[in-house]
Amino acid sequence: MTMKLFVPSFLIVSLFSLGACDPEKLPVSDEVYESKAEALAEQKLDEGKKIYESNCAGCHDAGVSGAPKPGDKNAWRERIASGVAIMAKKSIQGFEGKTGVMPPKGGNSTLTDDEVTNAVNFMISNLK
Repeated sequence: MTMKLFVPSFLIVSLFSLGACDPEKLPVSDEVYESKAEALAEQKLDEGKKIYESNCAGCHDAGVSGAPKPGDKNAWRERIASGVAIMAKKSIQGFEGKTGVMPPKGGNSTLTDDEVTNAVNFMISNLK
């Protein structure tokens, strides 16, 4: 008698277990991760453009206090060679160099570190 109860119980449990194999819950492929990463990077560049236009362009477009102008590859070459992390850090904390002064966060202390970093990445992306 125990065997007779085991078989139907086993079938019922098996059917409910198969329902848990939802294809939408399967591991995500590398393509999906890459696509999401690209979308996030694009979003950060868009945010960086907005920050640049509203906070950075006043000095960088005119080259005020030695600010490297957008598109001036020679002015950016040495800076880029130091790496994005260093450039962002100097932009966040402020920097005095051979050609001029970069005030902390471009003089706008309300900007977040991420906003400044996004603006730096936006400026660099325009040099490619």
